[in-house]
Formats: sequence, C-alpha cells, structure tokens
Amino acid sequence: MRHSIYHTPRRSLTLGRQTYLAGILNLTPDSFSDGGDFVDLDLAALHFHQMVNDGATIIDIGGESTRPGHVPVPADEEIARVVPFIEKIRPHTDALISIDTSKAAVAEAAVAVGADIINDVWGARHDPCMAEVMGQTGAACILMHNRPSEEAGVGDVIQAIHIYLEQSIQLVKEAGMRDDAIMLDPGLGFGKTYEENWEVVRRLPELVALGYPILLGASRKSMIAKLLDLKDPKARLNGTLATTALAIQSGVDCLRVHDVRENRECANVVDHCVRP
Repeated sequence: MRHSIYHTPRRSLTLGRQTYLAGILNLTPDSFSDGGDFVDLDLAALHFHQMVNDGATIIDIGGESTRPGHVPVPADEEIARVVPFIEKIRPHTDALISIDTSKAAVAEAAVAVGADIINDVWGARHDPCMAEVMGQTGAACILMHNRPSEEAGVGDVIQAIHIYLEQSIQLVKEAGMRDDAIMLDPGLGFGKTYEENWEVVRRLPELVALGYPILLGASRKSMIAKLLDLKDPKARLNGTLATTALAIQSGVDCLRVHDVRENRECANVVDHCVRP
C-alpha cells in the first residue's frame, strides 16, 4: 500500500497531489556544479530564501561533495560547514531542512540545531551509527541506493535497487524510524553506468511501486551532459527539465534540483495534467 503522507517533525507532506522540490545548497568548495558558490554564509542564506520563494519545499544542505573523485572530509569539518548555517537560517524559515550526509555525527548535530530530514547517499549503510541516529532523533529520512563503482553494470539495476533499499528500510525501522517518515532515492550517478542511469529513469514506476515516496536527483548530472554533449553543468537545464517531466509522469513525489524556479514551473504544468 502506498503512503499518503511523508511525515517530518515540522510538518507532513501530502503525497500525490503535487510534486515537491528539494533545492540543492552545497556549502562546499568542490561540488561538481556549484562548488564554492555558497561558502559565504550570507550568500548561502540569500540563495536559501530565493529557492524557497521560487517554490522549494525542502532545502537540502550538504557539507561534503559526493561528486565522482571527491575527497572525503572529517566529520568535524563537515559539521563546521553546516551547523553554523542551519543555526543561522532556522529561526527565519519554516521550510524543511534536509542534511545531506552519510556521517551519523553530522546528522545528529544538524538535527539538534533544526534539520528535519537526514538524507544519506549510502542508505544508512555506510556509518554503523546512522540507523540509530535516524531512528532516535525524530527526523525523517531519505535513503539512497549506492554501491561501489566496480559493481556497476552487474545484474538488473532495478532489482539491485529494490534489494538494497528494502534492506535499508528494515535497518532504520528496527532502529525506531517511522514507516511514514521514509523517502527513497534510486541514486542516479552513484554506482551505475550511463546506460543504467537511463534505465532507472525509464523504469521509475517499478520503484514507485515499493510504496514509499520517491525522490529523484537528475539535476545537471553527467548522464545529461553525455547525452547532450554539454560540459558546463549550468548549461544542462533543458535536459534536467525533461527528466523532471518524465519523473512526475512516473509518479515520483520529490525532485532534488539546482534551478528551482524553472523546475517549479515545469512541475506545475505536468502536475496540472497528471495529478488527480
């Protein structure tokens, strides 16, 4: 049975009536698309509010790049990047704040100062303490499929995503996570070949059938760059909007995007046609 709401401690999102957007805010010097753009907290705050005004329901804040070849940073450095910003912005917004991290210590620190959602690109599987933090802090979660690059191209990618995410769901529920506070992300660009990324987009209804809200993050990614021969990440908007439209028609509930206004307008048009 498909869930009708996505519950967070701040408010619950009704599913099926509209598409929600998660605006991307990277407080990093090295993210693939906007690295270094928002390391200044005042500029980051302006961008945060602009994305909310443009139609983002969630702002997904990251303190460590997850682009291919990224250099991991220690938890204390990641905390130093994200916690002061969340403390600064939280009193001035009712928008949902998501912390994009695979480190339990970072997630716990971010939730303590006002983050509502923990978004883990390793589906609570990388840090052995993450499931407990997710289950005990009261935050909602986003569980993403990921795997080592050497496993890409092996077997059926949708089956692999199903198995991985079902195990992640069981892990966090056993730790105390509410079933209606779980969102899933198939992880475009993470442990997948170019062909597998597009296979995921084509077969999104099979992931929607899992019964949990689905978040898709295709914005400006290399799968679009390769298809359209576009090196500049900020030139990939048109391709991103195509994936937005396809995802909504497949039943995806939330889209993680850089260009909020343009994706909001695209989503509003498609929602008008396909949402009941």
